[in-house]
Amino acid sequence: MSLVIDASPEPGPEHVSAPRDDDARTSRRALATVALLCCLLLVNYADKAVMGIVGVDMIDELGLTKAEFGKVQSSFFLLFAVGAVLGGVLIGKIRARWLLGAVALLWAVSLAPLIGTVGVGVVVACRVLLGFAEGPATAMATAVVHTWFPPDKRAVPTSIVIAGAGVGPLIASPLLTELMLRYDWHAPFAALFAVGIAWCALWVIFGDSGPEKAGDGHGAAAALPETGPFWRLMGTGTVLGLVAMFFTTYWSVAVKVTWLTVYLRDGLGYTAREAGVLNALPYLAAAVLQVLVGVVSARMTRRGVSSRSARCLFAAGLAGAGGLSTIGFAQLDRGPVQIALMVGGASLASAGYGIGLAAVSDVVPAKQRGAVMGVIVAVFSMGGVIAPLLLGGLVDSAATAAQGYADGFTVVGTVVVCGAVVAALLCDPERDAAKVRAFVSWEATGPGTPAGQDAGVDSGTGVRDGAGVRDDAGQSSGG
Repeated sequence: MSLVIDASPEPGPEHVSAPRDDDARTSRRALATVALLCCLLLVNYADKAVMGIVGVDMIDELGLTKAEFGKVQSSFFLLFAVGAVLGGVLIGKIRARWLLGAVALLWAVSLAPLIGTVGVGVVVACRVLLGFAEGPATAMATAVVHTWFPPDKRAVPTSIVIAGAGVGPLIASPLLTELMLRYDWHAPFAALFAVGIAWCALWVIFGDSGPEKAGDGHGAAAALPETGPFWRLMGTGTVLGLVAMFFTTYWSVAVKVTWLTVYLRDGLGYTAREAGVLNALPYLAAAVLQVLVGVVSARMTRRGVSSRSARCLFAAGLAGAGGLSTIGFAQLDRGPVQIALMVGGASLASAGYGIGLAAVSDVVPAKQRGAVMGVIVAVFSMGGVIAPLLLGGLVDSAATAAQGYADGFTVVGTVVVCGAVVAALLCDPERDAAKVRAFVSWEATGPGTPAGQDAGVDSGTGVRDGAGVRDDAGQSSGG
C-alpha cells in the first residue's frame, strides 16, 4: 500500500526530471508529516492516559473518593470542546507549522506543575488547561494530513495518524508504570513534559501543511464547491451520523483512558505492574486495527465500493461490535475471556475513527474542513465529560466496587451500540455531496432559473436518476 500522492499529468520530454524530482520530494515530505502527526496523537493520548496510570496512587495521596477522582478526570474535558472549535477555525488561518507547535508547547507547560507536590486544585487546573490545548489535536492533525493526499488516498494515512492514539498509551502504559513504581506518581509527568518539548521542536523544524493541489481528487469530493453554507454542511446526514457515532464511541475511549487501569487494580485486583501490561493491550489492538481498517477501506474504494459502505457502514459495524464486546465483558468475572472481550470492546469502538474522518472530506469542501472537524470533535468530546463522571458515581453508589464497574461498562456499551445504529442509518457521503453541490448551485443561479429549479429540487430531496444525483446541468454525478 503506497502513500504516494497522485502524480501530475505526464510532462513533455524536456520537463521530465524536474517534476519527477518534485513529486518524490513531496511524497517524502508527506510521509514525514504522517509520521510526525502520528507521534502528535501518540503524545496526546499518553498525556490523557497518565492519570489512569497514576490514579490509585494519586487517590491515596490526595485522599480522594472515586466520585471525586471521576470529577478530576472529567475536568480534562471541560474546555476540550472550546479548544476543538477554536483550533478548527485557526487551522485555516494560521500556518500549521506555528499553530501545532504552539499547541504542543502549551501541552508541555500544563504538565510541568504536576512534576512536584500539588493539591487537588492544581491538578484540576492543569487538566483543564491540557484539555483545552489537546482539544483541537485530532481535527488539526486530520485537516493537515488531508492537505498532502487526494480524497481517494486519504483513508490509509488518516488511519495511520489516528493509530497514534492507540500507540501512545500502548508505549506509555508500561513505561510510565515502571517510572511510577521506581520513583513516585509525579515522575511520569516529567517524562511526558520532556517528550512534549521534543515533539514541538521537531514539528517546527520539519512539519507543515501540504500543497493546495492535494485537496483535489476524484470520487465523492472531486466536484465539491469551494465553500458551502456552514450549517448546511453540519446538517448533512453524513456529518450528523458521524457525530452520533463519534460521541457515543468516545464514551468508550474516555472510560478506557481515565478508568481502565484503576478498574483493573481496584475492581479486579490486579497488581500495578499487571494492570500496566493489561492496560496496554487495548491500545495495541486499536493501533493495529486502525491501520488494517484503513487499508481494507482503501482497497474497497479502489474496487468501486461506495464511500457509504467502504467508510461509514464499515466504521459503524466496528463500533457496534465494540459496544457488544463491552457489554459482554461487564457481565463476566476476571479471566482470559473477560480480558479478550475488554480488549475487543476498547479497540473496536474506535477502530473506525480514521475512515470516519476521511468520510467527512467526501462531503465538506477543503477550505471548511478544519472548522467542521473542530465542531465534530467539540461535540463528541462531551462524551468524555459524561462517561468518567457516570462511572465514578456508579462505583461509589453500588454495593460493591465490582458491581459498580459492571453497571458502568454495561451502560457505556449500550450507548456505543445505539450510536453505531444511528450512524448506519444516516451516513451517505455520495448523497450528501450531491446535495451540497446542488444547494450551492441553487444559491448561485437563483431559484428562478431552470438550473436553479433543478438544483433546488435535488437540494431538498436528493432525487436520483438512474446513474446518480442530478447536478445543475441535468447530468448525473455521485453515487
